Amino acid sequence: MTSVGTPPAAPVTAEAPMRRLDRRMIWVDAIQMVISLIPTVVALAVFKVEPRPQVIWPAALVAVLGVVTAVNDLFRWLKTRYRVTPDRVEVRTGLLVRSNLSVPRDRIRSVESTANLKQRLAGLRVVTIGTGRHASAGEATIELNAVRRETAEELRRLLLRGADRPDDATVLAELRWRWLLYNLVNIWAFLTAMFVIWSAYWLLNNFGVELDTWVLGLADWEALGPGVTIAVATAAVGLIGVAGLVIGFVTEFWEFRLTRVRTAAGTALRTTNGLLRTREVNRDDNRLRGVHIGEPLFWRWMGAADTAVISTGLAKAGMGAEPASTILPRGPIAEALRVARLVLGGDDRPFEAPLRPHPRRALRRRVIWALNTTGALTVLLLWLDLTVEALPGGLWLAGPGVAPVAVLAAVVAYRALGHTVHGRYLVTRSGLLTRSTDALDRSAVIGWKFRQSLLQRRLNLVTVIATTAAGYGRYKAPDLDLHDGVEFADRATPDMLTPFITRIPPRR
Repeated sequence: MTSVGTPPAAPVTAEAPMRRLDRRMIWVDAIQMVISLIPTVVALAVFKVEPRPQVIWPAALVAVLGVVTAVNDLFRWLKTRYRVTPDRVEVRTGLLVRSNLSVPRDRIRSVESTANLKQRLAGLRVVTIGTGRHASAGEATIELNAVRRETAEELRRLLLRGADRPDDATVLAELRWRWLLYNLVNIWAFLTAMFVIWSAYWLLNNFGVELDTWVLGLADWEALGPGVTIAVATAAVGLIGVAGLVIGFVTEFWEFRLTRVRTAAGTALRTTNGLLRTREVNRDDNRLRGVHIGEPLFWRWMGAADTAVISTGLAKAGMGAEPASTILPRGPIAEALRVARLVLGGDDRPFEAPLRPHPRRALRRRVIWALNTTGALTVLLLWLDLTVEALPGGLWLAGPGVAPVAVLAAVVAYRALGHTVHGRYLVTRSGLLTRSTDALDRSAVIGWKFRQSLLQRRLNLVTVIATTAAGYGRYKAPDLDLHDGVEFADRATPDMLTPFITRIPPRR
């Protein structure tokens, strides 16, 4: 049985007809708008709530946005066509400005299928096709929003060059609920709480319930004093935010699984996850160039890490979505290292290789920067203290007060530095807010960049940057000794730099 909105699959030939998106995309957003208006309608018609402006304007805004979205979907459906030929994917879009995109199929690197709750209920999927263009160019993806679920499966099989064999799938990682703890200590908890509180205030206000009045009546806040009031408010907002993060994590990573599946072209890394919004991302192993492990500063004490692959053509994330390169939720560093070893395969194990430390002059450079920054801050605060009478006196003392913290940050940043060449991979580590360790296949390096600031030149230091078509496009080892930096690049890619090297003695 075929859908009214989408024609049956056509054979893939050079003359294959252009196909439309599914017409159900038009009324899905319209129905969502109607459902969003139900609380307001019930409040006005059933509970006889007075139609005050604070009740009417949010509903009016929802109605206007719903109509605009539905009209936009109608035009997008009318003006979007696509087809898959034996050697190309062609997409035509645009109303006032027409766009014709034709991408060779051998440039396709990944195929991602997603669906939020409303799309799942309508049997629709959003297919995102990662191409060979670098992500920084802003044209790294083709998005078909939205097609039937069966069409999405058909496109995945075609564009990954053959159907996968489920019996040959190897499970590399599955969700562990203890990982939830690594995702709760987050500034987003307070932002999530603000959104929840605002939504509750608006919803209850429709029914004549004043949330702020109710909260003020819970206790004698004046008698408790400002200190207790602020502490209670902060704790309450934090708990609401943590509850929101728990719900968000569960709905996003429900039934998460990382597998390696066999395809006609070889193998692919596949992640599947989601409860209300399902997501499936396929990454061709032929395009894999390495693995990135990031350890955020404020979560490092927990041993938390983010894990991603370094690959060509993977799409950037949209709002609220993880990048297609991410292969694990934030979790323990031991799990990240285990999965990295399985993903890379072989016997090299670059993340277990000891890293070479950087010279002490790199620490000196960071300390100089820390002291210069705090000095500039002190001067600025002193100027404000002398010119702005409304500010409290002695504000400039905050500048010297942060000096120990800045120096400590310099030490932490220095201790994060490291590099080596191990087997097939060059490994670099650096970063303060996020300590990033990158294992990049040496065959993926297409060039080198050596950068020196004035201070680096004085200290005989250099930042060595390996350029590649994969991942972020550049992976750097900051503040190496000049001699060691040239040697590091030469070891990683023998003969690439030979015509340009002038041997210099190392600095003592």
